[in-house]
Amino acid sequence: MISVDDALSHLFDLVAATKTERVPLRQAAGRVLAQDVTASRTQPPFAASSMDGYALHRAEVEPDAMFKVIGEAAAGHRFDGVVKAGQAVRIFTGAPIPEGADFVVIQEDTTRRGDLIMLGHDIDGKDNIRPSGGDFKAGDVMQAPRVLRPADIALLAAMNIAEVCVHIKPQVAIIATGDELVQPGEAPGPDQIIASNSFGLAALLEQIGARCRMIPIARDTVPSLTQAFKIAQTADLIITIGGASVGDHDLVAPVAAELGMEQSFYKVAMRPGKPLMAGRLRDVPMIGLPGNPVSAMVCGVIFVAPVIRKMLGLPAQAAPRTPMPLACDLPQGGPRAHYMRATVIDGTVLPEGNQDSSLLSVLAQADVLMIRPPQDVPRRSGEMVDCIIL
Repeated sequence: MISVDDALSHLFDLVAATKTERVPLRQAAGRVLAQDVTASRTQPPFAASSMDGYALHRAEVEPDAMFKVIGEAAAGHRFDGVVKAGQAVRIFTGAPIPEGADFVVIQEDTTRRGDLIMLGHDIDGKDNIRPSGGDFKAGDVMQAPRVLRPADIALLAAMNIAEVCVHIKPQVAIIATGDELVQPGEAPGPDQIIASNSFGLAALLEQIGARCRMIPIARDTVPSLTQAFKIAQTADLIITIGGASVGDHDLVAPVAAELGMEQSFYKVAMRPGKPLMAGRLRDVPMIGLPGNPVSAMVCGVIFVAPVIRKMLGLPAQAAPRTPMPLACDLPQGGPRAHYMRATVIDGTVLPEGNQDSSLLSVLAQADVLMIRPPQDVPRRSGEMVDCIIL
């Protein structure tokens, strides 16, 4: 068995970032930016009013001062004249500051009669002007790689960027294996169960940017598995679920080997998820996940999701960890790293009582995976432990 860190390192070595494509900005949300983007304009492109009021000379601002209103400036419609001494321009939020003005008195601090305004007695010293380039300037750079969030899309639009270069979503072929499986909605036989792992795994990977294709369930026969691998051979990553152990009906490893797979490793010192396998099937990286539902999903979080992120052009990093205080005492840990399903209660983390790797209901209730390293010492309530947010 190898450690979790070693397994993750081997997996990163199996994959590379996908190629890139240009997409319209409207389709770029959630994609990974592949090339730096340079702003083609300055925002705002001119000094603009941040309030509704009157633009005038700061030096003339004093209680009861009077000004003649000589025009109006609104967003998209500037005042083309020059503001001179004793003059003011009615101005609205977003409008360009007229030439000669350097201060905006908000309308609540003025009294207007006809074309004359009088200032009040308590004028705020803030000029209420947004300077040119206060947000960004032409030539400013949004650096790649980064997952484009809604705020990034808004910023790119303001930069006058119509399309961006992003990494192509990796196509993942998911092969569930086993005579005991039927698809959701089908009527299982007396000795069968529903194939849940592939649906949960596809949801996990598509959420971070992969395109998942679920191959028809491979039965526990060499021809069925061979056909499944043949269908999956055009994918960027092949994932099998189940059949990776060493029982008489576990055929994934021998069939893959017969088809030319170069195995990178088999078995990881962790629970759940020990019977994990990985390698390269011809030119396609392959990960063989355990068949137990929780094991498959935990391995998806710990191994497959970071692999997908690397394929999307992001740094090769393990799932982020968040230290949290324990809600209870824990005894001495075991010889393997333990990823315990746990809930967060009032800022503390409480491991679920039943950690059986077949219990999807426990996983669905969990907020985090609480990590206990191999041979972890006994822990006391309040001690900090690393957690992975689910």
